[in-house]
Amino acid sequence: MFERFTKLEDTASDSIFLFGARQTGKTTLTGELFPDAPRYDLLDSVTYERLQRNPSLLRQELELLPSDTLVVIDEIQQIPILLNEVHWLIVNRNLRFVLSGSSARKLKRSGANMLGGRALRNTLFPLVSCEINDFDLIRAIHNGMIPRHYLAPNVNVLWRRMQAYITVYLKEEIKAEALVRNLATFNRFLEVAAMTDGEMVVWKNIAQDCGIDSKTVKEYFSILEETLVGYLIPAYTRKVKRDIRQAPRFYYFDLCIPNYLLGRKHLQPGTADFGHAFEHLMIQEIVAYLGYHYVDSGLSYWHTYSELEVDAIIGDALVAIEFKSSKEVQLRHLGGLKAFREEHPDCRCIVVSMDERPRLLQGFEVLPANDFLRMLWNDEIVNPDIL
Repeated sequence: MFERFTKLEDTASDSIFLFGARQTGKTTLTGELFPDAPRYDLLDSVTYERLQRNPSLLRQELELLPSDTLVVIDEIQQIPILLNEVHWLIVNRNLRFVLSGSSARKLKRSGANMLGGRALRNTLFPLVSCEINDFDLIRAIHNGMIPRHYLAPNVNVLWRRMQAYITVYLKEEIKAEALVRNLATFNRFLEVAAMTDGEMVVWKNIAQDCGIDSKTVKEYFSILEETLVGYLIPAYTRKVKRDIRQAPRFYYFDLCIPNYLLGRKHLQPGTADFGHAFEHLMIQEIVAYLGYHYVDSGLSYWHTYSELEVDAIIGDALVAIEFKSSKEVQLRHLGGLKAFREEHPDCRCIVVSMDERPRLLQGFEVLPANDFLRMLWNDEIVNPDIL
């Protein structure tokens, strides 16, 4: 139904870890790309019990395969000790593996064998616009881009799916992995994090809102990052004239999470909530674009102490982007970009909006959201090779 952007090209010569949050489509993708590969699904209770009881069965079974065979193991974090067998098979039998999972955190915390650089890391993000033939921007803003959520036929079905996802995955599974002791406090933290989604993270303020200390807040954000549930966008820190803020911004990995936690069921264009959701979706697409091009630190934001800001800076001031959900961008929307261009005159400056047509406004590009997304995935916003 969706043709995913990533083809996992690394598997042609290497083993890979394929990480991604639940329901982003890891199993579907590996099934489509490697339909004939031997597969072990560790969410299958029979397979799990057998290999949990005797991990060496994996080596015994796969030793029979020809050299250079590709093998898929789904949800590898369920039995981390299997990585010892995988390591042996890579070294001694020259097998290649796709090792998928929803979190590297459990593997690392368990002291698992991370294969000493013998497996390259890949990430599967939620859907992106170029993967959907009839991409609907408004649907994406309301539903998010997790495949099951994007496809929900109506708001009631969507809300039930979101509820199940957040209750089972974000809360129960994190608790089951013993990552937090006080689930009620963590639930409150998730809500506060949703309120700060797309905003600067001030540890002390969030700690006060949650009734916990700043150290615990930082640990909770670390959990969200390492379980791929969210990410921190750093501030652009190269100072030229103006004093700039250093705090990072936080975003959940998919727009559906803040929408649900904040009760944003019926987003209306022209409202502040719609504007926040619009910005989040655009950031989500840029994060995926950079991730699929293996650019680890290509995105930041700029905010001065005089409250001038630019939502997204790509590379070292290669592209500066402001997101406005307005139907017609006005000169008053250009303040942050004008200030940034004063300090970085060679930077390409773009406003992404709900305008009907692309245009030039006093030397600043105004791009309708759909045009921007098409250009992004066609490498027309930035050349990933120079990042």
